[in-house]
Amino acid sequence: MIELLSYEFMQRAIVAGVFVAILCALVGMFVVLRGISFMGAGIAHSAFGGVALGIFLGMNPIIVAFLFSICIALLIGAVSRGGRISEDSAIGIAFPISMAFGVVLIGLTKGYTMNLFGYLFGNILTVTSSDLNYIILLGVFVLACVVVFYRQFIYICFDEESAKASGIKTERLHYLLLILISITVVGAMKVVGIVLVSALLIIPAAASLQLFRSLTLCILTSLLIGVGAVMCGLMTSYYLNIATGGTIVLVCGLVFTILFVYNKVRA
Repeated sequence: MIELLSYEFMQRAIVAGVFVAILCALVGMFVVLRGISFMGAGIAHSAFGGVALGIFLGMNPIIVAFLFSICIALLIGAVSRGGRISEDSAIGIAFPISMAFGVVLIGLTKGYTMNLFGYLFGNILTVTSSDLNYIILLGVFVLACVVVFYRQFIYICFDEESAKASGIKTERLHYLLLILISITVVGAMKVVGIVLVSALLIIPAAASLQLFRSLTLCILTSLLIGVGAVMCGLMTSYYLNIATGGTIVLVCGLVFTILFVYNKVRA
């Protein structure tokens, strides 16, 4: 174990994984409480279009995916809140179009050699120093926003109408939450991949809600589940030589199943 941690690539993987797990646990709690879990999946799949656009333009795929995901998230929010289309319908329209856009761009890219598989399904062991810097930078912004707007987020999650009546700018907070989801999704791409990132965003929060009624305890438990799943999945995948992103998500799923069954038996 100690010898394994002496490798630089493993050190980067652990730092990136723990950081992403914390972000997903915090943002994911608001996503689950607000009932917009499908939004996380929609933004995650939409990010593929941003990755493809970055590759096509010869730019950093993470930066382009970050900007592209935010645009898609804000567009979904504007369409669902300002028109006659429900939010889940807007997501269902936006993310397949974004995916198709990405597929077309990848086909048009000449001499494409980048490992697209790593963006789709994650490869935490290949996280570079540059990737880690981006993840930390984006993560610090997310954590700062959560700390500053924590009470307002909680308010709109449980009673948006009362929050609006009390003078809170609920529309702005909703769009800010969509931006934070986008940032978290892009930050987690190299850890679990675009296809699986919504699981890391949703499952730890949903699992913690099986145990406690206290929101503080739920958030702390969600953090422990996320970080524990990343560490366990990382070590297991390394020694068994299996896909890291999938292993992390399977560990999350196993924890959720155990807690769900425990909750039913206890009830």
